Amino acid sequence: MVKQYIILLGFVFVFTLTQVVNSENVLNIDGMYVTTEDIISDIVFPTIDKRVINEYWQDTLFGWEWKRIVDITYNDNHSYDVSVRIVIPSKNPDDYKEDLVKVRISPSCDSDKFNKSKCNHGFKIEIVDYKHLSP
Repeated sequence: MVKQYIILLGFVFVFTLTQVVNSENVLNIDGMYVTTEDIISDIVFPTIDKRVINEYWQDTLFGWEWKRIVDITYNDNHSYDVSVRIVIPSKNPDDYKEDLVKVRISPSCDSDKFNKSKCNHGFKIEIVDYKHLSP
């Protein structure tokens, strides 16, 4: 009888050990949130970055800073015009430059729900207007 309990206890022990699963480490991101501005920034950042480099190629740049979205406009061809205010710092803190960049985001028109006569483009991002706000 004792032998049966020892064998049963052995099976339970072996069964328990084989059921252990190692999980991967997952970052705890409970306190993190993302805004619409963060999403738009991630989408248009490379396009604006190329344009800023072209505008100020002679100056030594520390980089540019995203200030805020000024305006978002929906166009009837299923595209969005996003106006963004940016700041280009300088070695002299009083000599920073401020610009307004208008970027057109055109999502793909793959869905049959869109009017194909107005919406016939693939995904693209282009700069529509670039204004220097500071002298």
